[in-house]
Amino acid sequence: MFGVAISEVTPQTLEEWDAEGREYRLVDVRSMAETARGVLPHAELIPLHLIPLRKDELAGDKPVVLYCQTGARSGQACAFLGQQGISDVHNLVGGIVGWARAGKPILPPN
Repeated sequence: MFGVAISEVTPQTLEEWDAEGREYRLVDVRSMAETARGVLPHAELIPLHLIPLRKDELAGDKPVVLYCQTGARSGQACAFLGQQGISDVHNLVGGIVGWARAGKPILPPN
């Protein structure tokens, strides 16, 4: 569909990574209006339209997990980053909606 295989992680996987002390970057690609309703703990906010401009920041040594409302836009961002040669990128299955359905916390934005 996107021309690049998209790696996906579940809320449970992120919980396991946290328990293991595994470092990763969590990036919310939603708009500022959407993030005003809440964000995931430790998320960085980089709206989708800024991903191409800030892609080099995401090419570090840590895995990057992207999310949006349902996972569709963050999947597009994952595909784009993969096409740019950034390989350790993962899409959060179900986005923030899936996160909430899994009973995980949503925090007010900073």
